[in-house]
Amino acid sequence: MTIPPPASPIAGLPDATLAAIAAAGTVRTYPGNTVLIREGEVGDSLFILLSGRVKVYASNEDGREVVFDFHGAGEYVGEMSLDGAPRSASVITVLPTTCAIVGRTQFRDFALAHPEFAMHLVLKLIHRVRVATENVKSLALSDVYGRLVRLLNTLALPQGEVRVVREKLTHAEIAARVGASRDMVGKLLKDLVAGGYITIEDRTITVRRKLPLGW
Repeated sequence: MTIPPPASPIAGLPDATLAAIAAAGTVRTYPGNTVLIREGEVGDSLFILLSGRVKVYASNEDGREVVFDFHGAGEYVGEMSLDGAPRSASVITVLPTTCAIVGRTQFRDFALAHPEFAMHLVLKLIHRVRVATENVKSLALSDVYGRLVRLLNTLALPQGEVRVVREKLTHAEIAARVGASRDMVGKLLKDLVAGGYITIEDRTITVRRKLPLGW
């Protein structure tokens, strides 16, 4: 199961800040499908993403997942453990990814020397709390169709007279992100295509009309 995150109003870190913090840490490159952070482990490192893409998720013993978010270049993960508590989620690369790994002491020194970065972190944490609140509301108050519409409206970007989901998502990936079965997602997408609301070509979803609030 995956919780669909709304679009973040907080931009990624500026290039100059990325370069400065990379110089303060250790830069490493990881292939795709590499676990950077494991839920429950104790760690004190912040991962600044210089390139690539990662998935933040939690899972149970049966292998079921809840995906909290995806992050790309200019973002960072692991900040929740800077208080010394165990990691609250796992992070895995979905593309080859280059990170600057910054320890707690390095992070503190960098934040003191770069107050704009400290403010960015505060705003990002506030946004992530808002995301968590909206996710709980969505799972508690919306049906599968409502969560699917929320995901599509979040991911679809304007392109001329239509909106296009730039991520090429499989039915299974969409199902994971809205907390539903693949068959249910496939049926709903098929119905939306039949109704002329969306088209799907080469896993690219194009939203051609305003999606109905209910189905």
